[in-house]
Amino acid sequence: MPSQNILVTGPAINERAVKLAEERGYSLVYVPPYTSEEALVGIVAGADPVGVIVRMGCFGASAIDAAPSLRVISKHGVGVDNIDLDAASRREIPVVVATGANARSVAEHAIALLLTTVKRVLPLDAGLRAGKWEKPGFSGKELSGMTLGLIGFGAIARHTAALAKPFGIHVSAYDPFTNDATFEQAGVARRNTVEDILAGADIISLHCPLTPETRNLLDDKRLARMKPGSYVINTARGGLIDEDALLRAIANDHIAGAGLDTFQTEPPAPDHPFWHEPKVVVTPHIGGVTTEANVRVGIDAVEGVLAILEERGLGRERIVNFRALAATA
Repeated sequence: MPSQNILVTGPAINERAVKLAEERGYSLVYVPPYTSEEALVGIVAGADPVGVIVRMGCFGASAIDAAPSLRVISKHGVGVDNIDLDAASRREIPVVVATGANARSVAEHAIALLLTTVKRVLPLDAGLRAGKWEKPGFSGKELSGMTLGLIGFGAIARHTAALAKPFGIHVSAYDPFTNDATFEQAGVARRNTVEDILAGADIISLHCPLTPETRNLLDDKRLARMKPGSYVINTARGGLIDEDALLRAIANDHIAGAGLDTFQTEPPAPDHPFWHEPKVVVTPHIGGVTTEANVRVGIDAVEGVLAILEERGLGRERIVNFRALAATA
C-alpha cells in the first residue's frame, strides 16, 4: 500500500489542520524541532512521506532523497530558505507556501518591536527594576512624523504599513516585483532602489525573502547609508543582516537600536553578542506564532499538500518553484 504519511518538521500543527489531513486518510508524523540532518534523514527514510510540512529546521537534499514517495513540500508559513528548492525541483516536487496566512500577526509583531525599540522600553524597564529613576535628563522620540522604510512590499509589509499610519508615520517601500497599483492602493510611496529607502527612512523594516542576492542586505556599506540615529526592524530572515556590521553600527551610535525576531543561526548561540547590547530588542522568531495565525497557516499548509496529492488546482503564486517545474515539463 502506498505511503499515507505526511511529515511535519517541528511542533504539532493546529488541530483543525490535523483533522483535515486525517479525514482524507493521511497520518501525521512529527520530527522534533531542529533535528540534526543525520537524524532527520533516518526519520524521513522510515516514514517515506508523500508530503512534508516544514516548520523548524532545514529540509535539504539528503532528506528529500531519503523520501522516494515524496510528492509535495509545504511550508508552514512563507519563508523557504530552509528548503532545498533545487533538490525539490530536480525531483519535480512542488514547494508550496501559506501566502498571507500569518501576515497580520507578523505585522503586529513588527510594530511591537518598533515601539519597544524606539521608545527604549527594555532598558528603561531594566533601569527602574535596578533602582534607577531615569526621568531627569531623559529625552524620548515621537513616532509621528518619522518615516518607515519597508524593504519588500508583500502581504506582511502591507499590513505593517496600515498599522504604522495611525501613529502619524510616513511609509515608503521598495519592491521591484510589486506593481504600482498595489503601492497606490496602500497609499505608500514607492522608492526605486534600496539605497533610496535607506537614505530617506528613520526606521527600516525588512520584509523580503532570503536569497543569494539579499543575504547580508544590510552590511557595513548599506548601514552607513542610513540616517544617523535610525532604527532597524527585522521580522523576515536573520540572514538579511550582517550581524557583526549591525553591532558595529550600534556601537558607534550610527544606528540607535534594532528590534529582531530572526537571526543568522537559529537558535542563536548562548554567548551571542546581541545578549549584551541593550539597544537590541530580541524575540525567538515568533512573529507569526499566534493562536489565530497558527489556525490559518496550519490549514493552508495541509490544504497545499492535499491539493497536490489530489491533483486539484493550486494557484501558481503559492508554488515557489513553479518556473523551475515548468522548465522541466
